Amino acid sequence: MRNISDLIEQYLKQMLQESKEGAVEIQRNDLADRFSCVPSQINYVISTRFTLEKGYLVESKRGGGGYIRIQRADLPALKTIAPYLSGIIGDSVDQSAAEGLIYQLEEAELVTKREAQLLKAAVSREALALKLPLRDEVRARVMKAMLIALLTR
Repeated sequence: MRNISDLIEQYLKQMLQESKEGAVEIQRNDLADRFSCVPSQINYVISTRFTLEKGYLVESKRGGGGYIRIQRADLPALKTIAPYLSGIIGDSVDQSAAEGLIYQLEEAELVTKREAQLLKAAVSREALALKLPLRDEVRARVMKAMLIALLTR
């Protein structure tokens, strides 16, 4: 059975898919009431599952009429993917950031689930058994090469 965080995440993603603007505005307390949880649970889900690395922009306004706005951050067109990847990945990337980018590409359906799994395996700490900072530098090179090959097919 899924936990409450998974249910909240799926609910918000469904709302985003159904939204004509590609964004949703929610009130934390209303969502907490809907799922019979504490408002901090909503904060946790949004801060861990709707990050920029995973392809989301989050804006919040505090106060009586406050809200949380979530929207998808679009990846650039494929013709500009190499410079985009170089800018995002740079000369060095840690495992968490690499996995976040892979997640974003999978969510945008630019890579398949299988391709995402292969990417994650290739850039994992276990596969790149090198000392830091060399490991993060090699990970960046591998990521860029693999993603350019996949995304320019």
